[in-house]
Amino acid sequence: MTLPNDIVITPQLVADHGLKPDEYQKILDLIGRTPTYTELGIFSAMWNEHCSYKSSKKWLKTLPTSGPRVIQGPGENAGVVDIGDGQAVVFKMESHNHPSYIEPYQGAGTGMGGILRDVFTMGARPVAAMNALRFGAPEHEKTRHLVSGVVAGIGGYGNAFGVPTVGGEVEFDTRYDGNILVNAFAAGLADTDKIFLSEAKGVGLPVVYLGAKTGRDGVGGATMASAEFGDDIEEKRPTVQVGDPFTEKRLLEACLELMATGAVIAIQDMGAAGLTCSAVEMGAKGGLGIELDLDKVPVREEHMTPYEMMLSESQERMLMVLHPEKEAEARAVFVKWELDFATVGKTTDDLRFRVIWQGDEVANLPIKELGDEAPEYDRPWTPPKVAVPLAATDIPQSDVADAVLALVGGHQIASRRWVYEQYDTLIQGNSLQRPGGDAGVIRVDGHKTKALAFTSDVNPRYCEADPYEGGKQAVAEAWRNLTATGADPLAATDNLNFGNPERPEIMGQLVHAIKGIGEACTALDFPIVSGNVSLYNETNGKGILPTPTIGGVGLIPDWGKMARTGFAQPGDLILLFGAPPAWGTHLGQSIYMRDLHDRRDGPPPPVDLAHERRTGDFVRGLIRSGKATAVHDLSDGGLAIGLAEMAISSGIGAKIAQLEGVDPIPTWFGEDQGRYLVTVRDDMDVDAFTALMGEVEAAGIFAPWIGTTGGGELVLGKARPIPVKKLQEAHEFWFPDYMRGEI
Repeated sequence: MTLPNDIVITPQLVADHGLKPDEYQKILDLIGRTPTYTELGIFSAMWNEHCSYKSSKKWLKTLPTSGPRVIQGPGENAGVVDIGDGQAVVFKMESHNHPSYIEPYQGAGTGMGGILRDVFTMGARPVAAMNALRFGAPEHEKTRHLVSGVVAGIGGYGNAFGVPTVGGEVEFDTRYDGNILVNAFAAGLADTDKIFLSEAKGVGLPVVYLGAKTGRDGVGGATMASAEFGDDIEEKRPTVQVGDPFTEKRLLEACLELMATGAVIAIQDMGAAGLTCSAVEMGAKGGLGIELDLDKVPVREEHMTPYEMMLSESQERMLMVLHPEKEAEARAVFVKWELDFATVGKTTDDLRFRVIWQGDEVANLPIKELGDEAPEYDRPWTPPKVAVPLAATDIPQSDVADAVLALVGGHQIASRRWVYEQYDTLIQGNSLQRPGGDAGVIRVDGHKTKALAFTSDVNPRYCEADPYEGGKQAVAEAWRNLTATGADPLAATDNLNFGNPERPEIMGQLVHAIKGIGEACTALDFPIVSGNVSLYNETNGKGILPTPTIGGVGLIPDWGKMARTGFAQPGDLILLFGAPPAWGTHLGQSIYMRDLHDRRDGPPPPVDLAHERRTGDFVRGLIRSGKATAVHDLSDGGLAIGLAEMAISSGIGAKIAQLEGVDPIPTWFGEDQGRYLVTVRDDMDVDAFTALMGEVEAAGIFAPWIGTTGGGELVLGKARPIPVKKLQEAHEFWFPDYMRGEI
């Protein structure tokens, strides 16, 4: 058999590992010799885009990441935020895009498994999950197959593991035909004084491998995720990991039990780049070297080479540094849970990363430079083109009632019940709001009144037309969705999905989106505490829509005062908070234009962050005071669709006034930002209502009374009344009909 270090390193082999000639030259300069085959694999794992953030690192440093509640920001497995009473919420969002396109069931399932491990590695028990999914056009030949596989993979893993899926997104657009997006979010609860980090401490301490055995699945997965797709997609199938949720559940319980013993010094999930990345990160963060003996690594396949063992991304594995005097106690925990426990190395004081196999040293590299000296690019970028605003004379007309029915029964707005009912949304018994509203909400276990709210948001149409405004809007909408439940938005995690950053126009999208995200997070006191960047989302040179997904987390002090989306009862007054004088004006990049008139022109609606903050804080106060009976933020489809969704959710109709002298189309379908529909009881006395309106005016907010709830129809001004039952039928049946092949 050819020994791993006998393989000749050629320019083609270097290119096959995703390394550019100048990057390979940097490796030669760094180590002063030709790398071994195993070392080349290690560098390819550590220096690819997925692990090193070499194209985005410069810009990620500009994001706000700290705040009075932030315990741990970016740089660890997940972010940690204080929620009071000695408790913290631990959360992160991460992509599994490329694997899910190649093999949707396993790709999506292992994406779920990976994000759950990121959370419980920190010492937190997972309590909630979300998924932001984007597929190609519904009529594309692969879309239905991909939807089916991805949803089954998420449900199969999350349901078996035992975590509720409380929210998320599903969107279709032809720009995702060749490269779908699967962004997985997880959150957990931990005690603030029991957070575990990945920084190794102490020399000569045991490095312990925990969990499942290592196989050949996922070898080179991180490198695959850092490259564009071509016509060789099927050849990449072996790089997709294979998951086992029941093993992950045992791993969770074993890890939390082990952490309680005080044996753990440092812990790192084996995710992207597997054993390589976890060992290097633990050592480098602690200023220590690591020596691994691969003969002690538990394997499930024969004749595995050190290259395969170091780059395998087999799932359900952890690496720990333990107190040596507690090693026997730790082993007993894992034996009880029927998981592998193997001491595979030790920490050293020489800042070297050594890998031994069958008595030979197959890798000896400087550990800090493996991470710290990874290339960091300031890639050239071009400013995005500014779209020309729509002229008032260039607004296509439609029958308002027909347009509402078409939109609520179309792929953008239709109910996602077919998706989320395949997920367990109630397991653990703490779910207060299920998917389908503004945000998912769960009780905080062990506390009488506190709840956590979760949402995932981005509008890729806006981001392509103006990445800066689109980035701002993604943050603002997440902040609004949390506010609409009555939650204080605490912090966010980002998942930045873009095409090839070596193209200046794509890099320009990334730069401007990050600028917008940073500005919005700063203005709204909504720091980014964790996240992920997924680049090279292209197939044969065709990129996705820029999709910087924002996952937001909020705290509700008293869930008894939580707001819901649907109308509460007939007779309530409907107020439009944050409205422009014409109630709605902006149609650029709206779904009215795209889905009904096949137009994607005009700029997206601008985001006024001071207005967002002022309006949202006021609405949250109304919810907390008990004056608001229902709240819903406005986004896709504008005022008409927001009202339709409240009617659909409750089964109660509404009658809305007609503004005279204005075009009804932008009034009903404009997607102006910073707006909420709020209902209040009609039995509020005149003095109380006058006082409320006085407070609104004093706050500098425009909140007209636009209508009243009641009846079985939605009446939008002079438009034909729409029966609520007809709205519900249109809303509910698109997805199941599509998945049955009837659409």
